[in-house]
Amino acid sequence: MKTQQIGIAIAAPGGYALDDDALARGIARLEQQGHLVHNYYEPAHKFQRFGGTDAGRLAQLNAAAADPDVQVVMALRGSYGISRLLPQIDFDAMAASGKLFIGYSDFTAFHCGLLAKTGHISFAGPMLCDDYTRDEPVAFTQDDMWSCLRGPTHVVTGSGAGNPDLDVSGTVWGGNLAMLGHVLATPYFPTVDDGILFVEDVNEHPYRVERLLLQLLHAGVIGRQRALVLGDFSAYRLSPQDNGYDFEAMLAYLRQRLPVPVLTGLEFGHIRRRVTLPFGAPGRLLARDGAWTLTMTDYPTL
Repeated sequence: MKTQQIGIAIAAPGGYALDDDALARGIARLEQQGHLVHNYYEPAHKFQRFGGTDAGRLAQLNAAAADPDVQVVMALRGSYGISRLLPQIDFDAMAASGKLFIGYSDFTAFHCGLLAKTGHISFAGPMLCDDYTRDEPVAFTQDDMWSCLRGPTHVVTGSGAGNPDLDVSGTVWGGNLAMLGHVLATPYFPTVDDGILFVEDVNEHPYRVERLLLQLLHAGVIGRQRALVLGDFSAYRLSPQDNGYDFEAMLAYLRQRLPVPVLTGLEFGHIRRRVTLPFGAPGRLLARDGAWTLTMTDYPTL
């Protein structure tokens, strides 16, 4: 998709690129779209499972935020690593930079910290790996990202069996469920009342999903929301001992147990086709006959 030239910084606060050739291909794709890429990740500096030492990864993030020619800071990939950096990240400086920060998975902790510390909105969306590096990138994922970043509003839709009818408004926030549980009860967990909470995860058995959501319930988080919207939960493995307990059984239990409406059908998670969501933006969720529309407004744009 051809757009106006945007300065895009690549930083690796988490894992490293698994394929250096694919990394180059992803950068080239962004450049072919007409953008100016500032790559602060150096493959030679990867450390253990990370995209650099802790100090090196923090330096990448700081340099990307300080670059005057950059409008968008995109995470290289998720995996693990933000947790080590949270106490050292200057979230006030991140917010003051005016950059649009985007990523998902492990990057959820950054979104949470930024909103908790500053109230600033960021974006749950694509990363360089693998959204731009794979052999056949998904046009929808890239197009929806640019549509969201350009604004001034962004609309996503979904549907699912058993979705209740409702019309609610609130702050849109959430992301990777494991990371939300990880930062719960820390200074990096935002206090959101009357929110529209979206969650996703990968390689998590349904009982683990249930357990994390019950943790958020017992902590008083879910009871303060207007709705819970489930994204993609995939790549888990059931076993004979589950004895009929699968994702649908878990979902039915949650709908009975949780004090808020639970909707499914959000195209967000560790999947190739994925929407982008402004983390912390006001939103309106309108659902009828199983289908729903989420409209988000009043967030920073290019």
